[in-house]
Amino acid sequence: MTAQTTRNPRREGEHPLADPRIRPPRRCARVATSALSARTVRQHRQDQVGQREGAAGLTTHAPQTAQAVTLPGSLDEAVAALAATPAAVPVAGGTDLMAAVNSGQLRPAALVGLGRISEIRGWQYQDGHALLGAGLTHARMGRPDFAALIPALAAAARAAGPPHIRNAGTLGGNIASAAPTGDALPVLAALEATLVIAGPGGARREIPVSHLLAGMEMLRGGELIGYVRVPLLHAPQVFLKATGRTGPGRAVASVALVLDPARRGVRCAVGAIAPMPLRPLDAEHWVAQLIDWDNNRTIVPEALTAFGDYVAAACIPDAVPAEDGTVEQLPPAVLHLRRTVAALARRALGRALS
Repeated sequence: MTAQTTRNPRREGEHPLADPRIRPPRRCARVATSALSARTVRQHRQDQVGQREGAAGLTTHAPQTAQAVTLPGSLDEAVAALAATPAAVPVAGGTDLMAAVNSGQLRPAALVGLGRISEIRGWQYQDGHALLGAGLTHARMGRPDFAALIPALAAAARAAGPPHIRNAGTLGGNIASAAPTGDALPVLAALEATLVIAGPGGARREIPVSHLLAGMEMLRGGELIGYVRVPLLHAPQVFLKATGRTGPGRAVASVALVLDPARRGVRCAVGAIAPMPLRPLDAEHWVAQLIDWDNNRTIVPEALTAFGDYVAAACIPDAVPAEDGTVEQLPPAVLHLRRTVAALARRALGRALS
């Protein structure tokens, strides 16, 4: 029994959400990114927003064909190669880049291969954080030793697609391409990870991963994503996704949820439904107040359902009323997507608290 139930016993037969502290507000649209309308989400589902390729920022209209390939042995050598050849494109696993090349969207003048840089293919502990190399493959992150470190990221890596994609695709490539369906992206957003960017002359700077994905801060010329710094919360983490028929393992919607017992907080990020992961901040704060952190993190079952609805309504809001007061009805496909997000968020929180 939760602390809320103990302090506010319900009358027999009364619905659990009759308690105003358990029932979420009717209006719930505060999200960590700029507010997205239902029209924005619907258009995203139709055209999937053009993917950004490569850590240095790729164009889709370069007329040249690949003429040179550089294979540096260190991160600084790779940065120097990019600085010497501004038109060069960095490539690690190549799962996104080669798809763009094969489809005719990209014609790189030169390539800088990152496969021989051993320093970015592992991880290390650093001041309560895990410093993950950008060259870590999905297959490596899916192994049990990594799963014990960051469970949600390991789950996302295992769900990244068929074996040949997991063996080649890298963490840094997933971030740099910034494809909306990237499985690692909502996990990194929920964990509030930061990127260590390597620049010319041995320079290093850090930016939140959410800033890069939202376009608030971009990579400069000659820069590469070197590492990803992730806080170690030592608490339950869950990643779930729903897939469709658009490709092997490609997400229609995904949810990453992590608990932060030290701060008595819940962090949730929703992926694939918008150009970047969305953080329903109001829903996080609301449900964190309903969890009995001192009693095995218990919560009333009805609050789980309400949380899922809260997250879905925040990330896929109703259309804005017109001047005459009429409200445009959401299309059936968008309503189905909202129900999918609600179910994923409800299940993710339930598994994290179980």
